[in-house]
Amino acid sequence: MKKIFILLSILLSSQLYSQEVGRFTLQMDDEYISMPVAIPLDQFNYNIDEGGLALYEVSTSKEVYVPSQLEAGHNSKLLFILKNVVPKKTNRTFIIKLEKEEQTQKSANKINRTRKDLIISTDDKPVLNYRYATTYPPEGVSELFKRSGFIHPLYSPGGQVLTRIQAPDHYHHYGIWAPWTRTTIDGRAVDFWNLAAGEGTVQYANTLSEVSGEVFSGFKVLQEHIDFGGKGPDRVAMNELLDVRVWNVDEKVNVVDYTSTFNTSLTNGIMLDAYRYGGGLGYRAIEKWTKDNSSVLTSEGKTRIDADGSRARWCIVEGESDVQKGRSGVLFLSHPSNRMHPEPMRVWPIDANGGRGDMFFEFTPIRYEPWEFKPLQDYTLKYRMIIFDGEMNKETAEKYWRSFAKSPRISPL
Repeated sequence: MKKIFILLSILLSSQLYSQEVGRFTLQMDDEYISMPVAIPLDQFNYNIDEGGLALYEVSTSKEVYVPSQLEAGHNSKLLFILKNVVPKKTNRTFIIKLEKEEQTQKSANKINRTRKDLIISTDDKPVLNYRYATTYPPEGVSELFKRSGFIHPLYSPGGQVLTRIQAPDHYHHYGIWAPWTRTTIDGRAVDFWNLAAGEGTVQYANTLSEVSGEVFSGFKVLQEHIDFGGKGPDRVAMNELLDVRVWNVDEKVNVVDYTSTFNTSLTNGIMLDAYRYGGGLGYRAIEKWTKDNSSVLTSEGKTRIDADGSRARWCIVEGESDVQKGRSGVLFLSHPSNRMHPEPMRVWPIDANGGRGDMFFEFTPIRYEPWEFKPLQDYTLKYRMIIFDGEMNKETAEKYWRSFAKSPRISPL
């Protein structure tokens, strides 16, 4: 009798501390590579007051723990990583459990704050800095060129810095950034890109959230697009919610998501005029990269010679670096939900900057058609950057794009 009581106690204790919430299957129609996956939780019945959510994969009749992170919100999600190359035409089954005792997790990705920057690192290696403090131009240069709210430095896995700010040829270039160039507000032209025009700028306004975890680390910040000709509340022409995430994929690449959601409270909205650059995602590469040691390859097979003005799903920008492999780069991915996808691009010509051929790249969703932002409506652009050392071929780039653009099918069991 005593043994039965002990057995019942163990069973009850097990049920108390580990309760199955639900099961689902991922159906792989395509080949993926190191892919972040988001599982909607609305279809499952759970309450985190009763414990934390834990994820397990069913493998050969065993349950293998999979690191995951809960993202709460209007539509909560459980996030995790499908590691390495995932073959197509395969199915994988997972179990979500509610557990009182959380699994011990090592937070590979970390976010730290200094007086100037939000810094994200993986296994103590820096991935990127987001500058929220105002950065002033060099002495003797107009203060119109001051700016906050940009990414610099962006690092390769081997530690190579890949971004540049305040280049003497373009003091308004700031690493990874994306102001709009030609806009119209109530009949007035306002340029948020060319800071020397004195018409507008973009600035950091507030940090809305920060998160560090084993699956990803990141932050959400509010950036304001300031119209110097506006008055009162109309001085803020647009609000931008910038969501930056660094995924803990593997040590071979750094994976960064860059998602911007814009809205305006202006009574008559704002028109983003068609122009060859502005908005989207802009990238100024390091001074070392010129026409002689850097390259471009797009999803449509375009190169540095003919990529400018073309449209693409992805673009590889790489060049000579100081890492052991001798080369580093960034694969820029445009999400299919983006306006004008495949997106038009601005790529500096081979003879840019007096023939040096410095590297500048940008996805430009307004290159050929204007885009009207109506009052109090949200407009979103989603990008992913795969930062690597060595070289990347088109087959690998295609796998990364599919992993960004086409989620596996999720079937509850």
